[in-house]
Amino acid sequence: MSDPALLTQSRSCRVDTHAHVFEKGLPLTDGRRYAPDYDATLDTYLQLLNTHGIERAVLVQPSFLGTDNRYLLQALSRDRRRLRGVAVVTPDVSEKELAALHAQGVTGIRLNLIGQALPDLAANSWTPLLERLSELGWHVELHRNAQDLAPMLDRLLEAGVPVVVDHFGRPDPQKGIHDPGFRSLLGYGKTGRVWVKVSGAYRCAAPGSDFVREATGQLVEHFGAGRLMWGSDWPHTQHEQVMNYGKSLSTLLETGLDATAIDAILCTTPASFYGFEQKAGKDAAPTTSLLQRTS
Repeated sequence: MSDPALLTQSRSCRVDTHAHVFEKGLPLTDGRRYAPDYDATLDTYLQLLNTHGIERAVLVQPSFLGTDNRYLLQALSRDRRRLRGVAVVTPDVSEKELAALHAQGVTGIRLNLIGQALPDLAANSWTPLLERLSELGWHVELHRNAQDLAPMLDRLLEAGVPVVVDHFGRPDPQKGIHDPGFRSLLGYGKTGRVWVKVSGAYRCAAPGSDFVREATGQLVEHFGAGRLMWGSDWPHTQHEQVMNYGKSLSTLLETGLDATAIDAILCTTPASFYGFEQKAGKDAAPTTSLLQRTS
């Protein structure tokens, strides 16, 4: 069991860096892998945050909604102080569109490449977008199987774009921390420009394994707790029967990390990374303080 002190410390600054909101009936993108048959509304999510003492949150555009970020932006408009967003865009998105997203609380874009053809991020079609992201201080959130991460990480870092790797880097569940792709990911800790979300372990862990404890320990060793961030992955799409919000939070708290590491992963790192540290009004645009300090 975790130290009871960890269950109550720093509740006022906790950040959930990975959740999705949606409703049935929204326009769905072609080629989607999956579409839920239920609603996951912002009101329901905010109630969960309040129940579990989570002060702030990052909403990530669901893959099945594609580049139609309207529902995400509507949710962000409810509370610009408490919420940030990660959008999905096409490579040819205009500078004006990115500026509008930035003003509405978006701080990065997601490349959800699970089951997709790998893009050539070195192609001319991607260069303008990566330059604009760098200028904005945005990050790229990368979701792909561990074995395919290295070439994309290299290109994004070369372009000067900070990277957040989703869900422990998505190693093969049968290989866990011994997946060569996961071992390669650990080497990027020394760059100081890659962050990893300790989230969604049920997507990359064999049932009953000690993957979360082992992988988190390895990530702390190579990245430091200051480059890791926790996300609930609510509403745990396609895994709703095995996970809930409280269990997701306990998964982190029961890794055996000390209070300082937990505080970094759950509070200080995400608060800085997503610009929550500013003391501004409800409608203020996000800052990029941590990104600017490490650029």
